[in-house]
Amino acid sequence: MSSEEANRIADDRNLDLVKISPNADPPVCKIMDYGKYKFDMIKKEKDARKKQKVAELKEVWLSMTIDTHDLETKAKQAAKFLSGGDKVKVSIRMRGRQQAYAASGVQVMNDFFALVQEVGIIEKPPLTEGRNILMILSPKK
Repeated sequence: MSSEEANRIADDRNLDLVKISPNADPPVCKIMDYGKYKFDMIKKEKDARKKQKVAELKEVWLSMTIDTHDLETKAKQAAKFLSGGDKVKVSIRMRGRQQAYAASGVQVMNDFFALVQEVGIIEKPPLTEGRNILMILSPKK
C-alpha cells in the first residue's frame, strides 16, 4: 500500500505510522500508538533493572588462631552469603610474630574453603599481601 494511504488510515484511527524495517524493499511499517509503545518499553527496562541482582562483595574476617567451632560458624555465614549470590572476601590480619608463620594462615584459609566448597568456588586463591592474607570466593553457578 502507498505511504499516503497508510498515513491516512493511521490519521483516521488517531494512531502513528511507524517504520519497523526502513531498509527493506518496500519498507515495513506498522500502525500503532507510538507514545504508548515508548512508555511500555521504558517500563519493561525499569522492571528488568529492578529484578537484576548485583553481586556484592561481603567480607569475613578470620584469625590465625581460630578454633574449629568458630571457623564453622564463620563458614556457615559465608555459605549464606554465597547462596544469596554474593562474593565473599575472606581475610586474615597477621599480628606480630604471626607474620613469620604465614603458611599456617594459608592452611586456615584452605580449611575454611573445605567447609564452604559445596556452595562456592575459589575465584582468587589465598595470597599473602603484607600483613594480610586474602582469598575471594564466588558462588557456584
